[in-house]
Amino acid sequence: MRHVRLSGLLKLELRDGRTIRLCDGGWVPWASEKFIARDPTFGIIGSMEAFEEGVGDEVPAFSLTFLPASTAAAVDLAAPGMQGSRLRLWIAELDDLTGQIIGTPDQQFDGQMDQVRLVTGLRKRELPMTFVPRGERFFNSNDGNSLSSAFHKSVFPGELGEDNATGLTSAVAWGTEAQPGSNGAASVVYPSAGWSNYANMVRTQLA
Repeated sequence: MRHVRLSGLLKLELRDGRTIRLCDGGWVPWASEKFIARDPTFGIIGSMEAFEEGVGDEVPAFSLTFLPASTAAAVDLAAPGMQGSRLRLWIAELDDLTGQIIGTPDQQFDGQMDQVRLVTGLRKRELPMTFVPRGERFFNSNDGNSLSSAFHKSVFPGELGEDNATGLTSAVAWGTEAQPGSNGAASVVYPSAGWSNYANMVRTQLA
């Protein structure tokens, strides 16, 4: 009679090229990868909260706490450049006799690192981390894209159509119905201003 047990698998692909693969006990082979209970550099998972469902313009999110093996590892994980690192979670069925995965693990989450806090104290070093689905990037807002020559060139480099325009005010929102005044994304880091305004650029061209 086959005995089957469940195991959680975590894969965190850091922005600097390193990958953390953890399971909830022992070690689990999957394809060419090996998931272990304790990463030699980044330690173990101390706790994990349940998933939260999103409502309206909110997205589901959850938190987990890393117990890093050293202060240097904690600083690496908490670095601003790590924001956006991809995290995936699976539930796998294991043959209790062979330790091999049965079938294909069931993916529970595919998201990105959002916020990290470093908590230290007497004999304590913790990293509470918040993750959101990768689809959160669709919620990034670009409010107050002003109808001005400077902003027009930031979206269309070299385009001079607004240079000789008169009677325009910078308080006019361009490409969005939201209130003017800010022009930034919430949590995802983009390579340039032109990229971060791509969604509004498309809407403007279609208008």
